[in-house]
Amino acid sequence: MPTSASTDHDDLRAALRALCAGFPDSYHRDHAAAGTYPEEFIAALTRDGWLAAMIPEEFGGSGLGLTEASIVMEEINRGGGNAGHCHGQMYNMGTLLRHGSDEQKRRYLPGIAAGELRLQSMAVTEPTTGTDTTKLKTVARRRGDRYIVNGQKVWISRIAHSDLMILLARTTPIEQVARKSHGMSVFIVDLQHALGHGMEIRPIRNMVGHETFEVFFEDLEIPAENLIGEEGRGFRYILDGLNAERTLIAAECIGDGYWFIERARAYAGERVVFDRPIGQNQGVQFPLARAYVNVEAASLMRFEASRRFDAGEDCGAQANMAKLLAADASWEAANACLQIHGGFGFAEEYDIERKFRETRLYQVAPISTNLILSYLAEHVLGLPRSF
Repeated sequence: MPTSASTDHDDLRAALRALCAGFPDSYHRDHAAAGTYPEEFIAALTRDGWLAAMIPEEFGGSGLGLTEASIVMEEINRGGGNAGHCHGQMYNMGTLLRHGSDEQKRRYLPGIAAGELRLQSMAVTEPTTGTDTTKLKTVARRRGDRYIVNGQKVWISRIAHSDLMILLARTTPIEQVARKSHGMSVFIVDLQHALGHGMEIRPIRNMVGHETFEVFFEDLEIPAENLIGEEGRGFRYILDGLNAERTLIAAECIGDGYWFIERARAYAGERVVFDRPIGQNQGVQFPLARAYVNVEAASLMRFEASRRFDAGEDCGAQANMAKLLAADASWEAANACLQIHGGFGFAEEYDIERKFRETRLYQVAPISTNLILSYLAEHVLGLPRSF
């Protein structure tokens, strides 16, 4: 299936496709059915350096940008996998790389690049505040050379398969700051030391195909040296990571979109009903062609968001638009693919129902479609704030 995106970074795409080909649909299907983590697949991505794409060469990484990282995520999903198992390491790099100290980078980045450490988790969302981040209730209070953390986080993915976690907590009460976005700070949490020593995790059974947890903090001690950047400026630092996250999620949706379109195209060409391939019918052709157009358009916005991020330019609007367009496009392609397959689309052996569930998540997370529209209405169109 030709795509305009396929001409970008051809060598990178070819290497990723060769790696992904070693992990067939049955591999991902079995892990999804069992609710287990695809360790072999993640190890292969790590071994070949793909999860260290955004780490500078001086620390053992590839020194690539968000553009290349987005292609990695796209190709994983396009190959039938689920980049949700590993994408945290990509976008968490933004917070550490842009705002971490030189000492923190020397301490953590070489180990991450070598696969000795995983930075897969970010703890921001809370059960009572959701995306109203400035009202989060997890607090970190300075006590000598330590911060003492108390609170709760929810929907924290990959924590059981990570060594490090980025944590956002309030260090100054909201009533004591000039703006509600002030007074929050970002920390690096060493999970091996934290688990059982002030931090506990509890799995959340859920529909999507990767593990996620509730996290509870009770007098967790974090060394002051693990503070990223300046105290009180964490919300701004997290936004950098969130823009990268939304762009990478967009790329995953684009990969899903192409996967659904290719599966539907192939099936429509070979499935014969009433003595003709069903792909000859415009009722089959048009939804698929429309889905293809929208995936291609979303891909272009993904590259624009990546270009701006890599150039150090403001990319908030583009990252949000890329995520919205790509999530809508992948969901449209998923529905077209399922409809074209009919009853067979519900059979596990076709993998459509698995990918269908996985891509549905991105209408909701990491930010819902309606909140993106609210952001664009206020910050791009200049309309009054709606909440």
